[in-house]
Amino acid sequence: MYNSRNKYYKFSKISEARFRRLIKAFAMDFTATDSAELTGLSIRSVNDIFLKIRRRIAAYCEEQSPYSGEIELDESYFSPRRVRGKRGRGAGSKTIVFGIFKRNGHVYTEIVPDARKKTLLPVIRGRVDLDAVIHTDGWRAYDGLVDLGYEKHFRVHHGVNEFVRDKKHINGIESFWAFAKHRLARFKGLPKHTFYLHLKETEFRFNHRNDDIYKLLLKMLRKHPI
Repeated sequence: MYNSRNKYYKFSKISEARFRRLIKAFAMDFTATDSAELTGLSIRSVNDIFLKIRRRIAAYCEEQSPYSGEIELDESYFSPRRVRGKRGRGAGSKTIVFGIFKRNGHVYTEIVPDARKKTLLPVIRGRVDLDAVIHTDGWRAYDGLVDLGYEKHFRVHHGVNEFVRDKKHINGIESFWAFAKHRLARFKGLPKHTFYLHLKETEFRFNHRNDDIYKLLLKMLRKHPI
């Protein structure tokens, strides 16, 4: 008989107490192997549950907009391994991720097919308020922001070794890229069909780096059980 008392996991044979231990392990960013050993569940079961949790996290992250105030925009390139001789925009077959960072706040990420103007501007328009103060580097895809209605757009030109000019910089989004690449590197390569979910989990962890992730997850899964 299925355990009807587990309010976080519908139609589950796993007791709520054991499931809470698993959520605790996930919140602490334990591997599936370590989590399985800690809870006595099979690695297959743990991986299945972690996948479902990541889907809930991704849905939660997609709801966190629009963004206003001081905003930084940038793109970054992710790959399971470094491609020799390929750097920067359009680097080989890397996955391109566009980021929107609200200073002293949260980041939003979206996987995009390219970093061209016609791709990035609709994402910005759909996620950033028109009264926002936008900071970018000198990439030409951002040339149309003023025409789109964003009257306050400031740039730093990395190509001429300009990285900070007064309050004009994109250090916030770049700190997220560093965090994301360091964290995702531990998986030693992610298949494309799960990269999105791991990216959103990383976004969630960064945005709530000063919060109790365990309690946040319990609250989320109580409202939307897996």
